[in-house]
Amino acid sequence: MTPRGFVLTSGTVLSLVAAVALGVAAGTGGFTFVYAKGASYLGHDAAACANCHVMEEQYSAWLNSSHRSVAACNDCHTPANFVGKWAIKALNGYRHSFAFTTGRYPEPIQITAFDRRITEAQCRNCHQDIVDAMAGPHGRGEDVSCTRCHASAGHLH
Repeated sequence: MTPRGFVLTSGTVLSLVAAVALGVAAGTGGFTFVYAKGASYLGHDAAACANCHVMEEQYSAWLNSSHRSVAACNDCHTPANFVGKWAIKALNGYRHSFAFTTGRYPEPIQITAFDRRITEAQCRNCHQDIVDAMAGPHGRGEDVSCTRCHASAGHLH
């Protein structure tokens, strides 16, 4: 029995179902964000990267590396510009949360080719004088790969 004047139509049912689905999605998303310490990833603290146990080895190695005093995770693993930084943080946040939640990630954890290119660009950004010196006055050093020879520079493995 419906309240007086209230007609249950297919549109009303669809609206109700959509509202419930949206509420469940928002509630689940909110809970997951809080449970996974999502707000910590919005900052610059490298300890946030160790929220997931699979990153503890990388975090520990970074703590013992020479880069600890000059660079945190975001400095090497996100682009230097504002939009690029937040776009990569969002993309990697989604990918990492999905992979870690489902358990679909390689052991040991490995950087993707896409993220390696970002890291390579950041090496060049900070160490441009060295890249220029290696390339000489007429080259740009594209054939030089920082991470090929210095794969453990930031993580001291």
